[in-house]
Amino acid sequence: MSQNKEQWGSRLGFIMAAIGMAMGTGNIWRFPRVAAANGGGPFIIAWTIAALVWAIPLLMGEMVMGRKTGLGTIGAFRDFVGRKYTWMGTWIAAVCLAIMFYYSVVMGWCVKYFTLALSGVFKPGITTQQTELIWNTFTTTPSQTILFHLISMFIAGYIIYRGVSSGIEKSCKIMIPVLFVLLVAALIRSLTLPGALKGLEYLFSPKLYMLSNPKIWLEAFTQVAWSTGAGWGFIITYSVYTKRKSDIPGNCTITSFGDNIGALIAGMTVLPAIYALSPTQELAAEALSSGNTGLTFIYLAQLFTKLPAGQILSAVFFLAMSIAALSSLLPMIEVGVRNLMDMGLSRKSSTVFISIAGFVFGIPSAFSLNFLDNQDWVWGIGLLVSGVFVAFALMKYGLDKIRTNYINTKWADYHVGKWWNVLIMLFPVFFAAITFFWFWQATTWYPDNWWKPFEIFSVGTILMQWVLLFLLVIVTNNWLAKKVGKGRDIMSSDTED
Repeated sequence: MSQNKEQWGSRLGFIMAAIGMAMGTGNIWRFPRVAAANGGGPFIIAWTIAALVWAIPLLMGEMVMGRKTGLGTIGAFRDFVGRKYTWMGTWIAAVCLAIMFYYSVVMGWCVKYFTLALSGVFKPGITTQQTELIWNTFTTTPSQTILFHLISMFIAGYIIYRGVSSGIEKSCKIMIPVLFVLLVAALIRSLTLPGALKGLEYLFSPKLYMLSNPKIWLEAFTQVAWSTGAGWGFIITYSVYTKRKSDIPGNCTITSFGDNIGALIAGMTVLPAIYALSPTQELAAEALSSGNTGLTFIYLAQLFTKLPAGQILSAVFFLAMSIAALSSLLPMIEVGVRNLMDMGLSRKSSTVFISIAGFVFGIPSAFSLNFLDNQDWVWGIGLLVSGVFVAFALMKYGLDKIRTNYINTKWADYHVGKWWNVLIMLFPVFFAAITFFWFWQATTWYPDNWWKPFEIFSVGTILMQWVLLFLLVIVTNNWLAKKVGKGRDIMSSDTED
């Protein structure tokens, strides 16, 4: 099968890969700490709304773009919107790759903890202080973090090298069901620990007064984009390999809800474990509000020591975390690979190039947690900009035309109404209301350093890095528009299921 004729072997394969794309450490590592740092309940409310008004409509639009052009993000914007807007597709690919650089490091953490569990480090009676020391020692030892970052990029690169059906699809059909089973097992044990219900109370207590805080809404929309893959270019890319009779509404809704279920399971596992394993409720609340990057690793490493056969189960769980990370790292690499393939490179050459680049540019995040946190901050919010670009592309093409001709096909599971048009048109409003109001608030919360470009969580660091990327994609617009070859309109293809 040539690189232009690669396809998913089945709808199940595509859905498993799409859920795998979404169901990564964004659920197990990122969601619990972000939800905890933003009050639990109010974050869940904002996050659920964001999934409905942002993620699902955006995933549908991205799937149309990928299927209509048969190209990666760069070519998709060129052919779908117009040559002068090619730079928007480059922005989306660049943001995706920027996240890939540090995401591989996070997968490396998971693989490292799998090896620690196998070697029996997490023994019965281990304390939170000890697991925290293990975490701090590992993350401040660059030789270790860089090594496991390298291992992660090699594993993911090898699978992408094998192609769509032989690599991505086969691996995800195994990984995703196993991951769900392991998460449910961890959830059951976590909820049976003494004091665990306090964690559920924290996670689901509404605290409606907190919804007036724009930071919660910004974090909720960022998490939804980060976790579901909306705005990453994942679905644009994966849609290139779909068959003509693909159900856009059904596939995108299943992907989003599958991701949300996984995130809730992870949150209902980690937060109760923190309450159950902390010496006091005050210390538990302090841990939850800290936003500690290592929250999941510190507390779940201890959780499994309280189970029968805990060493085996901890190894299996951290293997599951590695699988979750891998299932999301694959499409990040594929976004870059697909765009290079559109420029005439082979899959093998493209994969080698992206994998090496991913390792090299990921070293700073492997070296420094502060750098990783900064990149997560800058490009997580950058995903919202990507979403606005996709919304612009859809509006320029014609929302009614897209919804009538390409979404509501005769093989769609359900009919999408005018609500989709309205939500897509509101994307710029969502973005402006949430982001710019929060930027304004940040100038009052951090009056002395909000503008500083080298502060980890400042507005200045976001604006500086966004401007640099913006200049790069504008300068390369015409060159990339010429470089990308002709696509293939899958929706009018003769390919059948």
